[in-house]
Amino acid sequence: YAIKLGQVGPILLVTFAMGWRWMDRPWRLGAATAVGTAIKIQPALIFAWALITGRRRAVVAGLAVLGVLALLATLVAGPSSWVDQATLLARVSRPIDTPHNMTPGRLAFEAGLGQGLAWAIQIANWALVAVIVLVAMFRCSPVASYLAVVVATQLVSPILWDHYAMVLLIPVAWLLSRGHRWALAIPLATSIVFVGAIPPIAYPLAYWVTLLAVVREGWVRSPRTLPAQASAETGAILRS
Repeated sequence: YAIKLGQVGPILLVTFAMGWRWMDRPWRLGAATAVGTAIKIQPALIFAWALITGRRRAVVAGLAVLGVLALLATLVAGPSSWVDQATLLARVSRPIDTPHNMTPGRLAFEAGLGQGLAWAIQIANWALVAVIVLVAMFRCSPVASYLAVVVATQLVSPILWDHYAMVLLIPVAWLLSRGHRWALAIPLATSIVFVGAIPPIAYPLAYWVTLLAVVREGWVRSPRTLPAQASAETGAILRS
């Protein structure tokens, strides 16, 4: 039904899940990330994750697939489609001015704060997400750092629509598999069933709770154990 309405959240959910499933299969990870990036720009952060964590072949593969997709799109829609795309992105990339979106800056503005203070809150949100994700890339297990980036792809988005909260199902599944049953509250807090009953602030809070929980669960005391842990986690994924 979401796809019928023109929402791409379910497709992103699948591409992120594929990337997690095949995080050490370069072409599969690269192709899944390329498809996600072609649909919504923010998944390109996975390329940065892959580069920093030593998965350079996945980056090359993904950029190759993305290039092919861009060429096909140009042949089908014409060169003018790129101008149309840029115009559309400029129109829907205003976190403070766009109504019905759940960015911290917009919610602060709706709460009565001035535009300047709302922008300061939004920029601080972006900066803090960037710092936490960078730390996760260097100090968390590969799976945890990947899932942290998945959450960050939406938290750094200029517009945070409520229906994109479905991507949180992936880190929630991982947290549940590690015994954290409280994580069930995350999808419930952003469920369409409770629209109108839950305040809008629940959406960015759900992302932040998920991000911090993933980083805490995946924290590795000694970075030297990361390669061994990566192999163990990949083996567990492939056996499942």
